[in-house]
Amino acid sequence: MGLVFALLLAGCGAGRGPAPVRLVIWMYPVITDPQADTAYWDEVEKDFAKATPGVEVTVRHLPWAGRDQRIADALAGDDGPDAVLLMPDQIPRFASKGELVPLDAALKNTVHKFLPAALDAVTRDGRIYGAPIYQTVTTTIYNKRLLSESGVRRPPTTWDEIKAAAPKLRSKGIALLDYSASDDASLNLNFYPLLWQAGGRVFSEDGTRVAFNSAQGVEALTFLTGLYRQGAVPESALRNANRLDGQALGRQQAAMGYSVVLADADLAARAWGEENVLVGGPLKGPAREAAFGTPGSLAVSARSRHRAQTEQFLAFMTRPEQIRSLGRASGYLSPRADVVVPSDSPYAMQYQAALASVFAGEPHPASRRVMELLAPEIRAALTGRKSPAAALDAAAAAADELLRSP
Repeated sequence: MGLVFALLLAGCGAGRGPAPVRLVIWMYPVITDPQADTAYWDEVEKDFAKATPGVEVTVRHLPWAGRDQRIADALAGDDGPDAVLLMPDQIPRFASKGELVPLDAALKNTVHKFLPAALDAVTRDGRIYGAPIYQTVTTTIYNKRLLSESGVRRPPTTWDEIKAAAPKLRSKGIALLDYSASDDASLNLNFYPLLWQAGGRVFSEDGTRVAFNSAQGVEALTFLTGLYRQGAVPESALRNANRLDGQALGRQQAAMGYSVVLADADLAARAWGEENVLVGGPLKGPAREAAFGTPGSLAVSARSRHRAQTEQFLAFMTRPEQIRSLGRASGYLSPRADVVVPSDSPYAMQYQAALASVFAGEPHPASRRVMELLAPEIRAALTGRKSPAAALDAAAAAADELLRSP
């Protein structure tokens, strides 16, 4: 009887193999339509389970709002995700605390496939901490009707051309250049591109102090404040938050913007008429042509109990077919040099070309806190309460004190 019972138990357990490894990935709404976002990642979960027997993944959908603190708490605790989507300016903060796993070995077979700008953005102290899965880029768009009606035949592509064209539009009651100066606006999308175009930097090379109050920084802010004070940048810029819809550019009250994403170019085509939209290259300053763009990357938590399997998921998400499918779903571009995301947008080629001039910002553990100190000083310069040099010096003094603090 005992033998029979043991055989029955063995039979009941036959065919049950080991329990699958279950990974948890934190994802943010890269795909803006909620239904499309859920459908895409549901399919990823199914496809990965088929491609990797014995490993399952759950993609948790979290909001952008409050993500910094949420991620910080999770990576410092024991119940966080195995991997999380990070932006380049978040990586230094968590890598410096040892909360992320270097991915050099995991990406060794594909590292040479990524765009240099994308790879640089996820590298700190010579180690790679993120696997890029999509790439953003911004460039310049123009309202052709407003330019034409103001007698501007050639869209301005340099600072000097902007200065020359601005009075013509102002005489028609139109601003030339839209800008976003609210606290909700990222400096990566407003002031920093001008700083880079002037040849300046946000931080010193060693990262121990800020460098935006250099001669190049003063030149960039002087250019911007001059335009604002003559009405070439609209007064509404003080309240703008890096959007096209609802702002002067979207309402056809300004003729150009220099940090516009592909989705907003398509939105402008629907709002203005495709015949009135022109997408150009990144704006060129005294030193260089530069635009902001950043990779979204998956980073592995140092507390993950399944690092090898999580790295398998990263390898899965950086395959050419997966890069293309995420790009199609999100509207973003490819972080790989050997992969082009198919697009129905008539402006996709111009945005693809803009990748040659893309800057991913200057990742630093204090990047976002420095922005909080600099943004109000830029508004002070725009409104004439401070000179450009005084505003940048005040922000630099506060920022350097922040960098010196433990």
